[in-house]
Amino acid sequence: MGRGDSACPALPVSAPIALQDANNFYVSCERAFDSSLRGVPAIVLSNNDGCAIARSAEAKALGIKMGDPLHLIRDKVQKHGIAVRSSNYALYADMQRRILAAIEPLVRDVEIYSIDENFLDLEGFEDRDLVAHCQEIRARVEQWTTIPSCVGIGATKTLAKLGNAAAKKNPLFDGVADMRDDRVRRWVMDRFAVGDVWGVGSATAARLDELGIRTAGQLADMQMKAARGLGTVVLERLVAELNGVRASAVELVAPQRKGMAVTRSFGKPVTDMETLMGAVAQYAMRAGEKLRQHGLVAARLTVFFHTNRHKTGAPQYAASRTMALHPMTADSFELIAAARRGVERSWRDGFAYSKAGVMLDDLLSADKRPRTLFEDDQAHAKRDRLLGALDDINGRFGKFTAVPGVQGFERNWRLRSERKSPAWTTRIDEVPRVRAG
Repeated sequence: MGRGDSACPALPVSAPIALQDANNFYVSCERAFDSSLRGVPAIVLSNNDGCAIARSAEAKALGIKMGDPLHLIRDKVQKHGIAVRSSNYALYADMQRRILAAIEPLVRDVEIYSIDENFLDLEGFEDRDLVAHCQEIRARVEQWTTIPSCVGIGATKTLAKLGNAAAKKNPLFDGVADMRDDRVRRWVMDRFAVGDVWGVGSATAARLDELGIRTAGQLADMQMKAARGLGTVVLERLVAELNGVRASAVELVAPQRKGMAVTRSFGKPVTDMETLMGAVAQYAMRAGEKLRQHGLVAARLTVFFHTNRHKTGAPQYAASRTMALHPMTADSFELIAAARRGVERSWRDGFAYSKAGVMLDDLLSADKRPRTLFEDDQAHAKRDRLLGALDDINGRFGKFTAVPGVQGFERNWRLRSERKSPAWTTRIDEVPRVRAG
């Protein structure tokens, strides 16, 4: 796997990191409970059954690309018998928990990177054959969930992610690529496009291409000072990580996010205020949950809704109202109340609304929020416990399992989800039944 006489310098000695990535995760979750999907091309759609966001290997081979709108690939779906499913996030979150339960006894620690990717701390396991150990992790995950996965091992997260990509693309690695091996590392990096390196954006890739740097290996050979001058500390960090130096040695503190939003298009047009308010209440509830996850509070909430701008001949109207939040808060019920005030002040009858959303601005760490004179700490702690319980329930059984009544129960506005699989793991009445004999 070497490249002749170009040796790859040995990496600094540090505890190994692995990246475990579930293959075609959403499709694999669907296949775990629906055997008719196995071995056939299958895709999972985004919210509102819009675009393909997960594809089986068979669907990829047919040319289905990530983000392809369903209405543009219907002919291909029909011609090749591609199975189509709506996204079932409650199922995917539960399968993620099962994967973590399978992995945790075999590693020192797990850092969740995304719903289908986990960084594994292998400190203390260095005396083992780590390739064999990671094969054991893969086998255990598949035994517990039926979901196949690949693992990349490296001295840094960037190298582990490169190794994982190599393990997924090249059967030579049998699902595990060890980037601690000098020859493997150089062989992989020399064949990995610089634009595909974790953290390299399209603009940076274009500037690197102008300098003749087109592979991960060439990026690793770049001088640190030159990397910082071209792409600031982010590119310097990547060069360091490709050479085995952990990012913490060079990266700066990430800037605190200043805003967030929860917006959705409706499954069908909304024409009355209470139905619209049910949708907006759901978005405000979710926005509060996101604030609490990040330990933040917000000072302003903006609620907006509008008609379908692309529907010719239909009357058009767009509304937006910003409400001050005093005191600053992450309380979903306070956010819902503010959103209702905004909706009531800007509502107009006679229009068919197609989309709404809630945006939060001027975010601040919760422990640094300005206090008000008459705050009741006991009441605040009681409300925190209530919100924490709601977050736990919705995290375990799926978003919006427990909701305030203002969201309503029919939710006719909700996103299209015409091909959604059952809640196989979170609703007792939808658990699969197997008949003996």
